[in-house]
Amino acid sequence: MSPYDWLIVVIALERVAELVVSQRHVTWALAHGGIESGQRHYPPMVALHTGLLVACVVEVHAADRPFLPALGWTALAFVVAANALRWWCIATLGRHWSTRVIVVPGSTLVRRGPYRWFSHPNYVAVAVEGLALPLVHTAWVTAIAFTVLNAILLLRFRIPTEERALRALVA
Repeated sequence: MSPYDWLIVVIALERVAELVVSQRHVTWALAHGGIESGQRHYPPMVALHTGLLVACVVEVHAADRPFLPALGWTALAFVVAANALRWWCIATLGRHWSTRVIVVPGSTLVRRGPYRWFSHPNYVAVAVEGLALPLVHTAWVTAIAFTVLNAILLLRFRIPTEERALRALVA
């Protein structure tokens, strides 16, 4: 396995860790009366994120993409920064963070950590990583395809669903 393949394995393991944390938080939220929204867009979102990791490896090997140090190391720095931002979001939201949209009645909006600057920092992390991870090894087709599909999913479905759920929380 190449160093890039190992990077994808590390990111995949990190995703599994996120899912474990998420499931713990989902169990807690539902036990506390949490209301879930957006179940229909969740499977395509999971497929897209899984597809990103697979496509990174496939494109690099099938198209014999080179490692370009200036691009690769810069992109890797963005991947690391995106993951740091994601885990900051997870730590800031605590039990209220999950990969699903669940609002627990009586909760308050979080306005600390990265949420004091903008509403959806986790999606910034996802967008940055989705662009940068393929570019670590010049998988530019994957970078473009994921970025476009992720933008559609986030802007058309996920963020509006989350905004509606959060409006109901503060109403």
